[in-house]
Amino acid sequence: MKSRRLLMRLDGEGMLVGIKDAAKLVGILIITCCAVMVCTMFLNYYMDVTGIEDEIASEQVMVFYRAQVATAKVVCGVSGGCMLITSVVMLLFYIKHYIDVHKKELGILKALGQSDISVAGNFWVFGFSVLFGAALGFAGAFLLMPLFYEVQNKDKILPDFSVQFHPILLLFLVVIPAAAFAALAVFYAWHKLKTPVIDLLKDRLSPSAGKIRYREDKSGDCPFLKDLKRNTLKGKKALVFFMVFASFCFSSMTQMAFSMKNLASVMMGVMILLIGLVLACTTLLLAITTVIRGNTKTIAMMRVFGYSQRECCGAILGGYRPASYIGFALGTVYQYVLLRIMVDIVFRDFEGIPDYGFDLPVMLLSLAVFIGFYEIVMYVFSERIKKISVKEIMLEG
Repeated sequence: MKSRRLLMRLDGEGMLVGIKDAAKLVGILIITCCAVMVCTMFLNYYMDVTGIEDEIASEQVMVFYRAQVATAKVVCGVSGGCMLITSVVMLLFYIKHYIDVHKKELGILKALGQSDISVAGNFWVFGFSVLFGAALGFAGAFLLMPLFYEVQNKDKILPDFSVQFHPILLLFLVVIPAAAFAALAVFYAWHKLKTPVIDLLKDRLSPSAGKIRYREDKSGDCPFLKDLKRNTLKGKKALVFFMVFASFCFSSMTQMAFSMKNLASVMMGVMILLIGLVLACTTLLLAITTVIRGNTKTIAMMRVFGYSQRECCGAILGGYRPASYIGFALGTVYQYVLLRIMVDIVFRDFEGIPDYGFDLPVMLLSLAVFIGFYEIVMYVFSERIKKISVKEIMLEG
């Protein structure tokens, strides 16, 4: 009974984790929306176009038909798989972050007799972010699908066919993913809640996040700042992944979009560009926001001890800059290798496929835009660091 009253106090709806907590997973919602939209459009097109295979009599038309089918398979496999992995990593990160922030409340619940699985059961609501994102992506795909079908068959090479609704796609792209992510959230929360009650009540930090070892540095630089930068990265490895992923998406999608004009269509290029920019901006902003929020006390104490804003930004945010540029390089290599595979392997038997080579001017343009965008974002968040109130942080402690 006591544990039930505590649950009521923690959340007005009677749940430890409420819908308002799941609403914070906007990153997963956006990534899921993009993934489901792309997969729905191409899978629905694949299912509809395969229905007219028997009507194709010409060998040239059959070659075009096979190219369309192969494109749908490759796009769904690559984009869907990549975004699925990212969504899983982001979900696990958010659950771990929630548990870290609410350690004391969770410890009290366990001390009052709540089992790990009963507390973890509340985390099923995190599946709502996937449900809403998938539903939006599925609906958005059907809004764009008539135009997509028209562009894919703009030369009227294939026999006419219309957009059909396939319930199996709704099941496998919306319902099952939402249920699977809800189950994954409960399982992962149950795994993380196996921590002893005393550790939760003491809000004990992990060694990597709680200890900064002092090292002698003969270069004259402050070893504390270097150790703080190093431990900030070690303590939040998932955020390093998000930084890499954000720059990876920006690099690969922007460069790939320019190639789609010749290899596919202008619409395909615009779609890839918009999805890449949305994914990159969303992931980057969420990652940096989480870094700032997770280090507010550290920043406040650094300011108390006289460290400048530039030193605070360098120690907290500076370590992520190399990871971002590594992500950009990986994205450049990825898009080149992927397009080479599509041109040289997947479509090697198809006539009319244009040659593809590495576009250095486009890469340099993408890099310049990325550097400008990244540094502007870093500047904006450095100004937020300046506004952190030392007094409020001290009162919270």
